[in-house]
Amino acid sequence: MAASRPTPTHPSSAPADHPVYVIGAGPGGLAAAYALRARGIRAVVLEKADAVGASWRRHYDRLHLHTTRRLSALPGLKIPRRFGRWVSRDDVVRYLEKYAEHHELEIVTGVEVHRVERAADGTGWLLHASGGRELTGSAVVVATGYNHTPRVPDWPGRESYDGELLHAGAYRNAGPYAGRDVLVVGAGNTGAEIAVDLVEGGAARVRLAVRTVPHIVRRSTLGWPAQYSGVLVRRLPVRFVDRLSRRQARLSMPDLSVHGLPRPDTGLYSRVRQGAIPVQDVGLVDAVRHGKVEVVAAVESFAAGEVVLADGSRISPDAVIAATGYARGLDGLVGHLGVLAPDGKPVVRGDRTPAQAPGLYFTGYTNPISGMLRELALDAGRIAKAVAGHLGRLR
Repeated sequence: MAASRPTPTHPSSAPADHPVYVIGAGPGGLAAAYALRARGIRAVVLEKADAVGASWRRHYDRLHLHTTRRLSALPGLKIPRRFGRWVSRDDVVRYLEKYAEHHELEIVTGVEVHRVERAADGTGWLLHASGGRELTGSAVVVATGYNHTPRVPDWPGRESYDGELLHAGAYRNAGPYAGRDVLVVGAGNTGAEIAVDLVEGGAARVRLAVRTVPHIVRRSTLGWPAQYSGVLVRRLPVRFVDRLSRRQARLSMPDLSVHGLPRPDTGLYSRVRQGAIPVQDVGLVDAVRHGKVEVVAAVESFAAGEVVLADGSRISPDAVIAATGYARGLDGLVGHLGVLAPDGKPVVRGDRTPAQAPGLYFTGYTNPISGMLRELALDAGRIAKAVAGHLGRLR
């Protein structure tokens, strides 16, 4: 993996003479850097951690991709066949390391960008980074990741709760919870998989607190991955996909109503458009059916060492794991530019650039039904083409 020192600021240089800075050395940033380089554009990746794929290294041990190896590869390098159809966390990290090395990407680690603003001449971009660095780029691609900042709800009584409470981002494996009573909060893919991991790892009792009943799909049916269906239906009308998925669910998934997981009353694709990806079953359905994972009401508050649930019941687990998602963490970086929606996500993404911020691009801030890595790979080529056009207009 090639590395270089960040380019110092030279106000007198033409903006097009400066590199394109890519912020973040995860899959989105690496793919964008490769696509830019393939067009002859110098791209410098700035990564605050000491290695590529930092967020992937922090995921829990049992994690495997829910997207296939073939549709998860970044442009210019296939994922090795030996990694299997559902690639493990460790193999994703190995692949990202190999990707950076194979394409000889220019990556600078240990540099955190705190703020991005327009350069004084109004054509380039000025990046304020750790160590007092000020870097001028001709364009900027922000790829700091979808799972950036752990988010724990501000439950009443949370600050005074003296029990063990951690975000799912700090969970690694079930070892520390063997023989213990654990409450997992949140029924997304992460919460569902951690609950199963705890059961298989010997936790004495596992409860899953659910506020909104998720859509649950088989990761693969008769060899057909759910991702393939996601790719096929992504451009179809929402109502049609909702009806189709409802029928499919009745044929392929058991009714878990008696166990506290009724079928959702809103359509699967309607939920996806609101940002809620269906849960891919990797053991949750059987664990719930056999009483190994108990579904309970949502968490409302904490009081006197107890967890208060929405149905008024109180429980006293040994540990609470909050699988409650992440924030994008972009406010300090670009919030002052008026390029973020109220939910903190970029108002435009991919090859589109905000009207008031030409040359500023974002990748990786959606979680599409067709697979995030697949869309990152497609976005990379589009962004590179758009950047090339932008730089051409600056010359």
